[in-house]
Amino acid sequence: MDGFKAELHGFPVKRANQRIGPLANSDTQYAIAHAALGHAYAVAGNRREAEKVLQTLSNRARKSYVSPFDVALIYTALGEKDKAFALLDKAVAEHSTFLVYTKWEPRLDPLRSDPRFQDLLKRIGL
Repeated sequence: MDGFKAELHGFPVKRANQRIGPLANSDTQYAIAHAALGHAYAVAGNRREAEKVLQTLSNRARKSYVSPFDVALIYTALGEKDKAFALLDKAVAEHSTFLVYTKWEPRLDPLRSDPRFQDLLKRIGL
Protein backbone atom coordinates (compact mmCIF):
# COMPACT_ATOMS: atom_id res chain seq x y z
CA MET A 1 0.00 0.00 0.00
CA ASP A 2 1.49 3.35 -0.94
CA GLY A 3 1.63 6.31 1.42
CA PHE A 4 -1.35 8.12 -0.08
CA LYS A 5 -3.56 5.05 0.34
CA ALA A 6 -2.21 4.59 3.86
CA GLU A 7 -3.19 8.15 4.66
CA LEU A 8 -6.69 7.73 3.27
CA HIS A 9 -7.24 4.53 5.18
CA GLY A 10 -6.27 6.06 8.50
CA PHE A 11 -2.92 4.41 9.03
CA PRO A 12 -0.83 6.13 11.69
CA VAL A 13 1.32 9.06 10.67
CA LYS A 14 4.41 6.99 11.39
CA ARG A 15 3.39 4.58 8.65
CA ALA A 16 2.47 7.38 6.25
CA ASN A 17 5.80 9.04 7.00
CA GLN A 18 7.63 5.78 6.25
CA ARG A 19 5.86 5.51 2.89
CA ILE A 20 5.60 9.15 1.86
CA GLY A 21 8.63 10.61 3.63
CA PRO A 22 11.26 9.23 1.23
CA LEU A 23 9.49 10.88 -1.71
CA ALA A 24 8.99 14.14 0.15
CA ASN A 25 12.67 14.24 1.12
CA SER A 26 14.16 12.95 -2.12
CA ASP A 27 16.31 15.05 -4.40
CA THR A 28 13.31 15.76 -6.60
CA GLN A 29 11.19 16.69 -3.57
CA TYR A 30 7.77 15.84 -4.88
CA ALA A 31 5.38 18.59 -3.80
CA ILE A 32 2.46 16.18 -3.88
CA ALA A 33 4.29 13.88 -1.44
CA HIS A 34 4.92 16.79 0.90
CA ALA A 35 1.27 17.74 0.71
CA ALA A 36 0.15 14.19 1.48
CA LEU A 37 2.48 14.06 4.45
CA GLY A 38 1.25 17.46 5.67
CA HIS A 39 -2.32 16.26 5.38
CA ALA A 40 -1.50 13.11 7.35
CA TYR A 41 0.07 15.20 10.11
CA ALA A 42 -2.95 17.49 10.22
CA VAL A 43 -5.43 14.61 10.35
CA ALA A 44 -3.41 13.09 13.20
CA GLY A 45 -3.65 16.37 15.11
CA ASN A 46 0.04 17.21 14.70
CA ARG A 47 -0.46 20.83 13.75
CA ARG A 48 3.19 21.75 14.29
CA GLU A 49 4.46 19.21 11.76
CA ALA A 50 1.68 20.08 9.31
CA GLU A 51 2.69 23.73 9.53
CA LYS A 52 6.33 22.79 8.90
CA VAL A 53 5.21 21.05 5.72
CA LEU A 54 3.23 24.14 4.72
CA GLN A 55 6.38 26.23 5.18
CA THR A 56 8.39 23.75 3.10
CA LEU A 57 5.81 23.95 0.32
CA SER A 58 5.79 27.75 0.52
CA ASN A 59 9.57 27.82 0.16
CA ARG A 60 9.42 25.36 -2.72
CA ALA A 61 6.77 27.46 -4.48
CA ARG A 62 9.30 30.28 -4.78
CA LYS A 63 11.42 28.06 -7.04
CA SER A 64 8.94 25.78 -8.78
CA TYR A 65 5.25 25.10 -9.14
CA VAL A 66 3.28 23.82 -6.15
CA SER A 67 -0.38 23.15 -6.78
CA PRO A 68 -2.65 25.26 -4.59
CA PHE A 69 -5.01 22.27 -4.62
CA ASP A 70 -2.44 20.21 -2.71
CA VAL A 71 -1.87 22.95 -0.15
CA ALA A 72 -5.64 23.41 0.25
CA LEU A 73 -5.88 19.78 1.36
CA ILE A 74 -3.60 20.50 4.32
CA TYR A 75 -5.55 23.60 5.33
CA THR A 76 -8.77 21.62 5.05
CA ALA A 77 -7.43 19.01 7.48
CA LEU A 78 -6.31 21.78 9.83
CA GLY A 79 -9.88 23.13 9.85
CA GLU A 80 -8.87 26.39 8.16
CA LYS A 81 -11.68 26.52 5.64
CA ASP A 82 -11.16 30.12 4.51
CA LYS A 83 -7.53 29.44 3.59
CA ALA A 84 -8.52 26.18 1.90
CA PHE A 85 -11.18 27.91 -0.22
CA ALA A 86 -8.79 30.74 -1.11
CA LEU A 87 -6.31 28.16 -2.40
CA LEU A 88 -9.01 26.25 -4.26
CA ASP A 89 -10.04 29.53 -5.89
CA LYS A 90 -6.41 30.02 -6.91
CA ALA A 91 -6.39 26.49 -8.34
CA VAL A 92 -9.46 27.40 -10.43
CA ALA A 93 -7.74 30.55 -11.69
CA GLU A 94 -4.69 28.47 -12.65
CA HIS A 95 -6.82 25.77 -14.27
CA SER A 96 -5.20 23.17 -12.04
CA THR A 97 -5.63 19.66 -13.40
CA PHE A 98 -6.17 18.34 -9.87
CA LEU A 99 -9.56 20.06 -9.76
CA VAL A 100 -11.08 17.19 -11.73
CA TYR A 101 -10.97 15.19 -8.47
CA THR A 102 -12.75 17.81 -6.38
CA LYS A 103 -16.18 16.20 -6.45
CA TRP A 104 -14.85 12.84 -5.23
CA GLU A 105 -11.75 13.75 -3.21
CA PRO A 106 -12.40 12.44 0.32
CA ARG A 107 -9.85 14.82 1.84
CA LEU A 108 -12.20 17.67 0.89
CA ASP A 109 -15.14 16.15 2.80
CA PRO A 110 -14.93 18.74 5.62
CA LEU A 111 -15.71 21.46 3.05
CA ARG A 112 -18.73 19.85 1.41
CA SER A 113 -21.33 21.39 3.73
CA ASP A 114 -20.05 24.89 3.05
CA PRO A 115 -22.01 26.73 0.30
CA ARG A 116 -18.69 27.76 -1.24
CA PHE A 117 -18.03 24.13 -2.11
CA GLN A 118 -21.10 23.87 -4.34
CA ASP A 119 -20.12 27.15 -5.96
CA LEU A 120 -16.64 25.75 -6.57
CA LEU A 121 -18.08 22.64 -8.22
CA LYS A 122 -20.22 24.79 -10.51
CA ARG A 123 -17.27 26.96 -11.51
CA ILE A 124 -15.21 23.93 -12.52
CA GLY A 125 -18.11 22.27 -14.30
CA LEU A 126 -18.71 19.41 -11.89
